[in-house]
Amino acid sequence: MKKLNSVHLEHCKNTEDCAVERLPLPKIVKIPMSMHMGAPCSPTVKAKEQVFVGTKIGDTDAFMSAPIHSSVSGTVKAITDYLMANGRTCKMVEIVPDGNQTKDENVKPITLSDKASFLKAVRESGAVGLGGAGFPTHIKLNPKTPVDTLVVNGAECEPYITSDYRLMIDNPKQILNGIKMVMKVCGIQRACIGIEANKPKAIEKFKELTSGMEEIEIHTLPSTYPQGAEKVLIYSTTGRIVAEGELPSDQGVIVMNVSTAGFLQSYFETGMPLVERTLTVDGSAIKKHCNVTVPIGTPIRDILEYAQADIDSINKLILGGPMMGMCAYNFDSPIVKMNNAILGLNDYVPPVTTDCIKCGRCIKACPFNLMPREIELAYKTKNVALLQKLKVNLCMNCGSCTYVCPAKRPLAEVNQLAKGLLPRK
Repeated sequence: MKKLNSVHLEHCKNTEDCAVERLPLPKIVKIPMSMHMGAPCSPTVKAKEQVFVGTKIGDTDAFMSAPIHSSVSGTVKAITDYLMANGRTCKMVEIVPDGNQTKDENVKPITLSDKASFLKAVRESGAVGLGGAGFPTHIKLNPKTPVDTLVVNGAECEPYITSDYRLMIDNPKQILNGIKMVMKVCGIQRACIGIEANKPKAIEKFKELTSGMEEIEIHTLPSTYPQGAEKVLIYSTTGRIVAEGELPSDQGVIVMNVSTAGFLQSYFETGMPLVERTLTVDGSAIKKHCNVTVPIGTPIRDILEYAQADIDSINKLILGGPMMGMCAYNFDSPIVKMNNAILGLNDYVPPVTTDCIKCGRCIKACPFNLMPREIELAYKTKNVALLQKLKVNLCMNCGSCTYVCPAKRPLAEVNQLAKGLLPRK
């Protein structure tokens, strides 16, 4: 099997041995109605209304969406507008916790009967992909084409982030039981769990737990970036190629993050929907590097203060990893479902961009052999036909091209802007 292009990054897994801590309840949670790929929800509660942990507070009839639940018990303070990182706005439910964390009376263990009831329950859980994309899980588990393989992402290839790793170390049975449940209900014959080689303890645990299970394979992946990217992971574990315009299910595959599998198992055992998130807190401005579990909607500032951050010195605040994470514009922005890390940096130096020297390093770094420099030129001239010929839509915005560029050109950023010029289907 051909080895895909990749880059070697410093792993910076400073928190891999940090057990997960639970953050004290914040004074307020702010829960946006858009925390998933697809249509935003509309609030189903009003100001001054009492809610409980697990109470549904947002939903929609749209196909591509997932409901949203309260992460605390308390009183709805207000329904406000929230400016998202992509520049769009959505409604946001602000709740003042009462400190009791009383569960909603409807939160009960889920009984499985058939695939239809399973998918309905998964939707009601509010589950979305916890690897960062936020794709609604109930849609992913109901593809239009037959699927024979479940690929489980335990790569966690971004520097700093160890929240998935801690779940693999602390609750591997929960993940494995979630995988087996999905396989059984969805009629999937085979599962491939991909874990990077820099996580030997996790690999050992899962090999031990799956000993004698021929239907579940553990794949040790090279510790190179971007091993956790969907198409790269599929190729590395199955050898299958997801072509331009195809979904993984077109190649008989569903991809699921280990944290998503673990959540589904927990949800069916307890009935508690997706109301909290475990994330890594790290970076040069952080004194207490840690992994924490927080209620969804917790302000970033509360987490930074818990991690003893020098907030005034932070000059770059990233939600996610340094390669594919998104910059937060406000310390009071809330944590949402897809967040798996906060990086607070006080040593960020903006790059100085110079002219391209035509070295070709960006091409050698791209897993799909794209030509970022040619894409950049086609974007500048708004040459849509050439952008299509250069297959810019294959770009997954991993950032490898930007990382290796000696001229510090924002190639990944331009690729993303270039995709916006293409006609939508």
